[in-house]
Amino acid sequence: MRILHFSDLHIGVENYGRTDPSTGLSTRLTDFLEALDELAEYALANSVDLVLLAGDAYKGRDPSQTHQREFARRLRRLSAAGIPTFLLVGNHDLPAASGRAHAVEIFSTLDVPNVHVGATLNNQTVPTPAGPLQILSVPWPSRGAMLARDESRGLGIEQIRQEIERRMTAAIAGRAQALDPDIPAIMAGHVTVNGATVGSERSMMLGNDHVLNVSAVQQPQLEYVALGHIHKHQVLRPPAPDGSAGGGPAVAYSGSLQGVDFSEEADEKGFCIIDIDPAAPQGRRLTDFRFERIAARPFVTVDANVPENEGNPTEFVVRAIERRPVAGAIVRLRLRLSGEQSGRVRDVDLRAALSPAHYVASIARDLTDETRRRLDAEPTDLQPLTALRMYLENQGISAERQRILLERAEELLASVEASE
Repeated sequence: MRILHFSDLHIGVENYGRTDPSTGLSTRLTDFLEALDELAEYALANSVDLVLLAGDAYKGRDPSQTHQREFARRLRRLSAAGIPTFLLVGNHDLPAASGRAHAVEIFSTLDVPNVHVGATLNNQTVPTPAGPLQILSVPWPSRGAMLARDESRGLGIEQIRQEIERRMTAAIAGRAQALDPDIPAIMAGHVTVNGATVGSERSMMLGNDHVLNVSAVQQPQLEYVALGHIHKHQVLRPPAPDGSAGGGPAVAYSGSLQGVDFSEEADEKGFCIIDIDPAAPQGRRLTDFRFERIAARPFVTVDANVPENEGNPTEFVVRAIERRPVAGAIVRLRLRLSGEQSGRVRDVDLRAALSPAHYVASIARDLTDETRRRLDAEPTDLQPLTALRMYLENQGISAERQRILLERAEELLASVEASE
């Protein structure tokens, strides 16, 4: 039995894109759909028995008709080939108010063939070409539903978070014990697990996440734990090297198929492939696990620190651009140079050098002579990022915190520039 695990598709993320005149769609929407097409091609060509999306099919809870149409087209292709798909509900799929439909509910409502939805913490048995598979689904919990309970009244946000963690841990253990030991079982969870690296998920994570311990999800009745919500692929618990029982199931985040911003610049993108032998005893069924990379749109940062004695700053920056793989990428250019040098470097020349890029997110200039000035000395003459850097330094903010804040500020400025 072969399972394809991916997560955080986020159809609808269209930042750093432009309108394709031939289709009228954002080029970034095309990026995300082409990644899904590559995944579907792999499933069709490699005898995959189940495609599992571990949450967040769309960017938001109210996807457009176009986004729903394009997603449904891909699911229909898998369904027509006899490959079932399991869709777990993630935090971006949940409605804003209780009683409203979640983003993927239409598939279960219409009883679309070969498409199964995990909207509650429960066990489901999904028929596959290789036999039945049990899936313990752990969707993102509704904090609103928790707050509506009488016993939750008067609890603070931190107390609510702790109560959610406690209830989820108990429910997972209870559902795991109810699994049939004669049928292979995996878990699909859209959760944050303690120990995961979340740095590249900063811009998409909302609010104060509940965090589960690895022991809460690594139940011995399971062969594999397929996680979503964090965009960086990582293996929290590797498979037992010899297939021996007792170590618990492998636990992994597949990561997202495409990056959403520069915080994911270094992340590999793709999906996980899991092979299970249904005839083996419980706890010894996982026979293979691997990560398959896809051709995601790259994010590339070009840093050019121009020496003070450089007589031709434009040529220096152009050479820095040529050394980086900017062709087809989403690119930001960060210059550090003097005010006099900056006056001799025109954006039009830089954009000409960056023309092979898919999209130029920003061109930021950090003027070395201005950063040495006091913050209150003619602040209106400073570039926004330079002024922010000087303010943060003046406030004694740590270097790491400065880096994070400056990155977010740069992305905000880029989004304003794109909208204009």
